[in-house]
Amino acid sequence: MGLDAATYGCGVDDPGYETFQDAAQVLQSALAGDEDAVTHTFDSVVDRRGMSAAYDVAWRLAGEMVGDNLARGPWRLDFPDIDDANYDKRWVARFVSAYVNEDVPSATALFTVALVDGKLPECLLTLAGSAVATLKRRGAA
Repeated sequence: MGLDAATYGCGVDDPGYETFQDAAQVLQSALAGDEDAVTHTFDSVVDRRGMSAAYDVAWRLAGEMVGDNLARGPWRLDFPDIDDANYDKRWVARFVSAYVNEDVPSATALFTVALVDGKLPECLLTLAGSAVATLKRRGAA
């Protein structure tokens, strides 16, 4: 799998370590096809550390999709027919696009709107599935 603590410089005393562990658990559950476990992990993150921690896990999942070798700069990602896609698929495309462009305000807004719309669990599940599919294509999962 793409996540490893050494890559992220995470130690057990590092506050990012818990996010790393949660993201790894989400990816393992998604890889196993266990949607209930993915949802349970996100629920557990929110219960333990709040909604902002769930955002951090989602941000890390977007990073796993993008990979390490991304040249920095403004990017325009092309998702043909994205406006015709389901809410969750549009959300994932836009969230990953925000990640690629280091656009935290847009990512935060997307996360918040999905939460208010009652669509966040579905979006996070789709994000986890997309991350696993991307890692599989790369041979990293």
